[in-house]
Amino acid sequence: MMKINPSASPLYMLSCLVMLLLLPLPSLLASDPDPLQDFCVADLSASTSVNGFLCKPASNVSSDDFFFDGLSKEGNTSTIFGSNVTAANVLSFPGLNTLGSSINRVDFAIGGVNPPHSHPRSTETDLVISGQVLVGFVTTGNVYFSKVLSAGQIFVIPRGLVHFQKNVGPGKALIFTTFNSQLPGASVVPLNLFASTPSIPNDVLTKTFQVEDDVVNSIKSKFVVKLGPYSR
Repeated sequence: MMKINPSASPLYMLSCLVMLLLLPLPSLLASDPDPLQDFCVADLSASTSVNGFLCKPASNVSSDDFFFDGLSKEGNTSTIFGSNVTAANVLSFPGLNTLGSSINRVDFAIGGVNPPHSHPRSTETDLVISGQVLVGFVTTGNVYFSKVLSAGQIFVIPRGLVHFQKNVGPGKALIFTTFNSQLPGASVVPLNLFASTPSIPNDVLTKTFQVEDDVVNSIKSKFVVKLGPYSR
């Protein structure tokens, strides 16, 4: 009786193809799509954008499009949180368009905090330049991981998880945070909850935090008055 080679069976081949299609390919797990050209300097004046910005004509691109000096200046930490975030993403540095990379500078006053927030489109790596900074994140299982970092030390924040940084040293602190997305986005928890436009209904917040209405109103008023130059 003639044996049939399983690898020659149409059903077997179809099964293999289906399995390959179901496997998580590295390109599909990347934060941003892989580029199909050397560069695509963003045309921020374009009227439309879908998962990135249209490219400037290559003939109009110069070396300056790949240069950004915005992180060389100390940020104003006279904010409600005692910190300031200076972002070098595609919106401020168009040369990053399609490259899957961006970086922030975060300056801290003494005791300053970069409040709990998340980046929906990127993993984050924190590098301390000066000072001592407590970095921590919470998993979806409510497990808290943290570390106090000194100059030259790094800590990684998995994509999408709520995290924070706090200056715990005796002086000012400076960190740089890198992302595997040209525009990682930032959902800042206290601003989302107490400074949204329009406001989240008070009865939602009082029930959520198990506090009285006047407590919620007090918190909201502090954010409206004191946000000042704080930016994301």
